[in-house]
Amino acid sequence: MCDKKGSENQQNERPQEPKQTRAEILRRGHRGILTMNTGAKMESMTTLKAAFVPPKSAGVRLQGLRTELLERRIGQIIRDKIHAERNPPLPQQKYSSVTQRDFRVEGFVPQPSKNNRLHDYTTEQAISYWSENFQRVQGVSAVECPNTPFRKSAQFSTPIGELRDDKDPFLQ
Repeated sequence: MCDKKGSENQQNERPQEPKQTRAEILRRGHRGILTMNTGAKMESMTTLKAAFVPPKSAGVRLQGLRTELLERRIGQIIRDKIHAERNPPLPQQKYSSVTQRDFRVEGFVPQPSKNNRLHDYTTEQAISYWSENFQRVQGVSAVECPNTPFRKSAQFSTPIGELRDDKDPFLQ
């Protein structure tokens, strides 16, 4: 009799599903939480679909072809007017650079300057405002050679008796 009760309990109980691994739970979710019938299909009808049924067309043309084309054309004209009012065309821009405005005057013919002598850029000092006006610059030491006015000069700290030139620059 015990055997019968044990077999009846086994028939009433659901067959045990194999235990899910953590990877399967993360991939497919837990089985049996929402429904016990895992093989059931979902309903295709929702409350929204049941409450709001789309209207069914008559299957024949309700307007004439000419009326339909006329309505389309009038709608297109109205759309174009509204678009033109809301999006006015941009004013025509005159794009010109500073060079075009200030340096490209009509009738001007550029003429290259004539070189009076050859210059060697590796040995000559560059000409600038400061090199041309070195006599007026304050805080510059005395100039020994006019070709290189900004080189260091030790004349202010050299004793008078040890100056290279025989003449005394302070007594002149």
